[in-house]
Amino acid sequence: MLRLFDTLTRRQTELRPRKPDRVSIYACGPTVYDAPHLGHARTAVTYDVLCRYLTWRGFEVDLVSNITDIDDKIIARAAAEGETEAELAKRFEDVYLAEMRALGVGEPRVRPRATEYVEEMVGFIGKLLEQGAAYVIPDGGVYFEVSKYSDYGRLPHRSMDDLRAGAGARVEVDERKRDPLDFALWKAAKQGEPAWDSPWMPGRPGWHIECVAMSLELLGDGFDIHGGGSDLIFPHHENERAEAEAAGHRFARIWMHSAMVNVDGEKMAKSAGNFRTLGEALSAYGPRALRLAFLQSHYRSTMEIDDAVLAGAASAAERIDALGRRLLAAGVRDGREVTANPEKPPTSPSSTITEETRNAFIEAMNSDLSTPAALAAVFDALRKGNVNLDDGKLAEAKEAHCVVKELSGVLGIPSGTQTITIPAPTESPSDASVGDSIQNIERLVSERKEARRDGDYAAADSIREELRKVGIELEDTPTGETLWRATRRRE
Repeated sequence: MLRLFDTLTRRQTELRPRKPDRVSIYACGPTVYDAPHLGHARTAVTYDVLCRYLTWRGFEVDLVSNITDIDDKIIARAAAEGETEAELAKRFEDVYLAEMRALGVGEPRVRPRATEYVEEMVGFIGKLLEQGAAYVIPDGGVYFEVSKYSDYGRLPHRSMDDLRAGAGARVEVDERKRDPLDFALWKAAKQGEPAWDSPWMPGRPGWHIECVAMSLELLGDGFDIHGGGSDLIFPHHENERAEAEAAGHRFARIWMHSAMVNVDGEKMAKSAGNFRTLGEALSAYGPRALRLAFLQSHYRSTMEIDDAVLAGAASAAERIDALGRRLLAAGVRDGREVTANPEKPPTSPSSTITEETRNAFIEAMNSDLSTPAALAAVFDALRKGNVNLDDGKLAEAKEAHCVVKELSGVLGIPSGTQTITIPAPTESPSDASVGDSIQNIERLVSERKEARRDGDYAAADSIREELRKVGIELEDTPTGETLWRATRRRE
């Protein structure tokens, strides 16, 4: 069974779902005030792979991932750019969702927005006041009183005195608070800011109460996994835990956190000048290279990412496709549909490679989602496929190719031209005629084939060049097939 490292207990914990064959996950989503960067992408891919793996193993997955669409940063940027908060949040939400789709990240079952759950947040704050775990500062807001929650500090594994010493950097400063660690549940309205009615004063919810209200409303008490980036452990996730448990709820069973992305040894950040947006990286390297680069590091390990890492990952992704092209060139078509159930025996003549590869893959993934070891199993099968093809063992090579495709798909790294995401076209007129659809590419490949058959090699070469400009390379095989693949776009 899958074992995950629980941040709260600091040990691997076997996932025992609250409901048999159904796993409930709440993964903290973005605050939409800017374009997503590679750190956002790594976190999203981590939970996407977790969901894909659980689904492949036969579980139903209830994933909830939120959008924070009201926040101090949203308010400040909207004012600076002359937009309403709702307009700015919607603009960057659209960018985030489009780039997640391009990255191959699946949609959650529910994607709630904070502004849709203000009524539930107000009700939850009322419970905390009734329990004596919160207090009202007139014209200031409603605050959670951490001294009333004896377990505070266990998620980040730090004492309250230690947390107080650094509270100024991570917790809002207000001299009227009873303790520097006390945090806002409800913020009093300020002139020109969005506000909602409440029993205490007009205002808006604090950050942490949003996720508590949404997760418990949509998943219920004791949901299986709460996830997010490691930067959320304190104060966000610890404050969520305090709110939920102080109100009498059982919160998440397992706390799961993915590590940060570094560039040249430093955490990626705009202030460090090493900030790279997800859109820039997708345009330069494509989604498969990005996903592969993330998965080559364990999700709990801080990863270094630069052009060399991404170029290496792009080359590794190309190796997956190369075996399929070699099989086609040898006249072997992959007609077997691999099963989505790893317990079902394969239907091909040779099952040794499939069985060994699947077992190694499952063992790796069950050990705290060890994608580096899982990828090693996939690429070992790829190596065996190439060796068997060199030796003329076509059935074994085909079997290796099938299991490589299956398990690459579990990781969200599809192989084969039919599933490649096409890089965005450049602005030249010829590129615009190609567009970004697979149908257009297939149409041009077909037109080139007809031109070659008619002896019009100038037209065929022109089509090849048109495709090359948008990052599509063609390969004519000895069997007469023309294969195409997406590469890094070249100018």
